[in-house]
Amino acid sequence: MLNKIIATLATTLALGHAAAAGHPAFKVDVTGTGAPIILIPGLGSAGDVWDGTVAHYCADGKYQCHVLTLAGFAGQPAIAEPLLPAVEQQLSDYIAANQFARPVVIGHSLGGFLGMKLAINHPEQVGKLVIVDTLPALGAAQVPNVTPAQLKDMAAGMRSNMQAQDPATFKSAQMKMMRTMITRQEDIDKALVRGGHSDRATVIDAIADMTATDLRQEISRIKAPTLVLGTWIAYKDYAPKSAITATFTSQYAQLKGVKIEIADNARHFIMYDDPAWMYDRIDHFLN
Repeated sequence: MLNKIIATLATTLALGHAAAAGHPAFKVDVTGTGAPIILIPGLGSAGDVWDGTVAHYCADGKYQCHVLTLAGFAGQPAIAEPLLPAVEQQLSDYIAANQFARPVVIGHSLGGFLGMKLAINHPEQVGKLVIVDTLPALGAAQVPNVTPAQLKDMAAGMRSNMQAQDPATFKSAQMKMMRTMITRQEDIDKALVRGGHSDRATVIDAIADMTATDLRQEISRIKAPTLVLGTWIAYKDYAPKSAITATFTSQYAQLKGVKIEIADNARHFIMYDDPAWMYDRIDHFLN
């Protein structure tokens, strides 16, 4: 069921423009002064999905927010090379160039996956990690024993299906999917606009590459204290909270000391649906 949700979201967000080779893998908007927090949005989202988070954490001089918008998403020019490894490496370079001492990294959905990759491959660069509603192996959510070859086949099929969709189908499915992931119509409308300005090929490739990847064993290399915030109410017709919680617990089993919290009143975009709950959990985690 989660696989279908991810696949449908990817197809619906893939409405965009031609790639522009050579553009950096992300742009950064910086707010405030203090210890750095890096915020990574999810698939097809702009950095402004974190506006409330920036206001909460980076207005009093304690933290400085570095908010990313990824290439190919929300009107940001796309790049020719695969997005996910490019973001990971360039973000590592950005941390080194700015001489950040183990910054906090917060990522939503695809952004949480990228935060995991950064903390796995560059463990000395991440101080604390917050993952907002994603799993180390999305493709294994329904079939825990799926093999690497099967994940690659699944991702290849997803990629082909998405590439075959026409724009009208994308738009219709996008509206349906956003209603499962966000509660308020004004927030749904904002997400639809951002997705509508995302590059089709970038979105398809990013979600397919993410689906083909299994980080369940690799997360054991993460040194950063990690907080995972999950959701379940969008799936209540298919699975109870206990089943969703068990999936999160199982997938993060190899990450020593991970703290997992499941929201009761938020859908996938927790920062829109229940920001107070999210801030409370992150506040306690950072302090």
